[in-house]
Amino acid sequence: MGVLSDAKLGWGALRELLRGRAVRSKLAAQLAARAPLPRNRFVIGVYFADAPVNLYQMRQWYAPLVELAKTHPVVILSRSPAGTSALLAESPIPVAYVRKVSDLEDFLLEHELKIVLYVNQNARNFQMMRYGRRWHVFVNHGESDKMYMTTNQFKAYDYSFVAGDAAVARLQRVLWDFDFDKRAIPIGRPQADHYRGVTPFPADGRTIVLYAPTWEGDRSAAAYGSIATHGEALVRAVLSSPTHRLIYRPHPRSGVLDPAYAAANRSIVAAIHAANAADPEAQHVYDTGAELGWQLAAADVAVVDISAMVYDRLATGKPLLITRPVSPDAAIDTGGYLSDCEWLTVDEAPHALARIEQVSHDSAANVRLGRWVTHYFGDTTPGAATRRFHKAIDHLLAEWDRNAALHARDEPVDLREISAEADAEEKS
Repeated sequence: MGVLSDAKLGWGALRELLRGRAVRSKLAAQLAARAPLPRNRFVIGVYFADAPVNLYQMRQWYAPLVELAKTHPVVILSRSPAGTSALLAESPIPVAYVRKVSDLEDFLLEHELKIVLYVNQNARNFQMMRYGRRWHVFVNHGESDKMYMTTNQFKAYDYSFVAGDAAVARLQRVLWDFDFDKRAIPIGRPQADHYRGVTPFPADGRTIVLYAPTWEGDRSAAAYGSIATHGEALVRAVLSSPTHRLIYRPHPRSGVLDPAYAAANRSIVAAIHAANAADPEAQHVYDTGAELGWQLAAADVAVVDISAMVYDRLATGKPLLITRPVSPDAAIDTGGYLSDCEWLTVDEAPHALARIEQVSHDSAANVRLGRWVTHYFGDTTPGAATRRFHKAIDHLLAEWDRNAALHARDEPVDLREISAEADAEEKS
């Protein structure tokens, strides 16, 4: 038994080795095929140390960064071979491959980066944060009321760009002795100004319903998924209506742990195919695409589970229903939007069209929604968040110039000494 186990471990290690070699070979070809990055150009860097599995954290920033790059040159600093390969294949922003800390040093010697943005809390962020004389800014990859949004790690950065008043209030409950007025800068959600993807159906007067459930979760406290409880009845109700169109976008991990959940997901997909076969003009959508944005913009009403999708939809300021978890152990935050949202219970799911109609035309519900939208994201008028994002960047660049002038006579820092220490730590 031990020999068999050792053999499996050995084969697994060999596969990883071969996979790694293949990735590095592909990356080398990609780097050789592209033109060299220009020297002395980039002012803003976006640091990304992750593999492709977390690339979604970068993708939602592509469009805002492209807009920012029109006035301030932007580059992505990528550490992982596989992550860099994926970025080179899809990123509209230039990518620098800086696998080793000494590679970072070489890049910083060529480019006077004044601002470095961070989209997550990867432990390797600290290898970049060794370098002073620039602003290190946490921008995150979404807005929610999850514990991740209140980590004390916010203090590690010079500044954080946050969505709005809700984010500041959330942080004020847990961060001690933190200068919120200076270091937490509200910008809204600039991604909402740049929704990605093309709507795959015409505007023909149908009411568009987005149903975007999460997966079943790996513990009872996170059992937010509704596919097996609300989903089938909700979908049947929408598909039965000749005046509605469904966009079904399940979490890609739906059904990985629970066979019943996977079966319910398959049943919904089959029902969508059958409805489209019966009425080709219905054009219901089973959406598994990488691009997220057009769905939120196109939907008249969204039905979502407790997940980041709540806040992605909230940023649009348009009506939404949240499925109330059936599990009594599911943890529900009662200090934010979920304390005052529009729920869809499991008993209401078969009659979802009535709830959809109600939430669409209930003036009181719309007023409540508007208050929460403002609380979380501020002004959601198209373009407002982008202007705040650019204003925040311009403010930090001005602060950089002011501090650079104050420290103009300081002795230069030896970047090579910093990177040598960091590389030694990395090897150990």
